[in-house]
Amino acid sequence: MTQPAEIAAAGPGAAPPSRRDRLRAATIEEITQAARQLLVKDGPEAVSLRAIAREIGMTAPGLYRYFGSHEELIRYVCANIFTELGEDIHQAIQAAAVPAEDGPDLVTTKLTIKMVAACREFRRWSLTHKGEFGLVFGVPLPGLDDARHDIADECALTFAGTFFALFLELWKMAPFPVPDPAAIDPGLRGQLERYRDELGTDLPLGAVLTFLRCWMVLYGAVAMEVFGHLSFALEDPAPMFEITLADLAALLGLRYPLPS
Repeated sequence: MTQPAEIAAAGPGAAPPSRRDRLRAATIEEITQAARQLLVKDGPEAVSLRAIAREIGMTAPGLYRYFGSHEELIRYVCANIFTELGEDIHQAIQAAAVPAEDGPDLVTTKLTIKMVAACREFRRWSLTHKGEFGLVFGVPLPGLDDARHDIADECALTFAGTFFALFLELWKMAPFPVPDPAAIDPGLRGQLERYRDELGTDLPLGAVLTFLRCWMVLYGAVAMEVFGHLSFALEDPAPMFEITLADLAALLGLRYPLPS
């Protein structure tokens, strides 16, 4: 997929966008938001070019002046969602109330508070954006999982980087025990090595494994709640999520709840 030129980041010294470019960018944003609203209201199957065009008073063929295909439009919606989620989590981390006084456990306390803030925001956003969650974290729609690397993938990586940066900060400030590479199954070890190369990091393989385990625990807990798979037993899963936070903290060598 080719990213629309008007949404690409302008380089240093680039001329300001023309009025035509601004109008085109505004139309692209209008199309994207209409597609997202249809997604939330009626589900992925409702997000057709004809339905989107009807929402914004345009003909379906007219949409091809802005997006090359239905799949390209949906991938741009995915990019929009990942960007919003990543920004919300980043803001939650920045707004987390960390103690200012010195103390022997101040570093781990601050990092625990940031971790909890990020995970809680991921859960909050997901529960209030179930349609969007299903699109980007559920079963991929036909044509979207085709190994392309484009704006949706870039924004997904940026979102993931929000959690990974927090993980790296913790590893740097308060290293925690991780499995020895020799203790990791050889088949898994090779996959972790490839993933580490993709991340562009020199973390020990055991740390990469721990990062993935943390994501699986967090995603699993949130996805079960979003898709209603805990309703058979729990009316309010919030206390169970607190236990999930404690499990995540233990994987990272942290303590949660924080000692009073």
